[in-house]
Amino acid sequence: QLQASGGGLVHSGGSLRPSCAASGRTFSFMAWFRQAPGKERQFVGDITTGGGITNYADSVKGRFTISRDNAKNTMYLQMNSLKPEDTAVYYCAARRAYSASYEYWGQGTQVTVSS
Repeated sequence: QLQASGGGLVHSGGSLRPSCAASGRTFSFMAWFRQAPGKERQFVGDITTGGGITNYADSVKGRFTISRDNAKNTMYLQMNSLKPEDTAVYYCAARRAYSASYEYWGQGTQVTVSS
């Protein structure tokens, strides 16, 4: 139900804009996570459907921006000033309003930042 795309290879300081298209239903919360090789999955940020309220991990604040197009049921992750440490597989996730955790996951898209 979630399809992530738009990753790629970019030089340090560059930008990428992955997207996550949801199908089948509308979710109250959508989020991005990432997982680098040999590391645990890390929360990147999330956004609400209704108010577009966003929340970010400290490591990406000021560089990454999450947005949603509710008409297309799609979430975006604008990544600017990318660093080699941002290299990871980026996953989108979604949950219903009263769920305690993210229930639905996309397949992931690879982001590689070269130095």
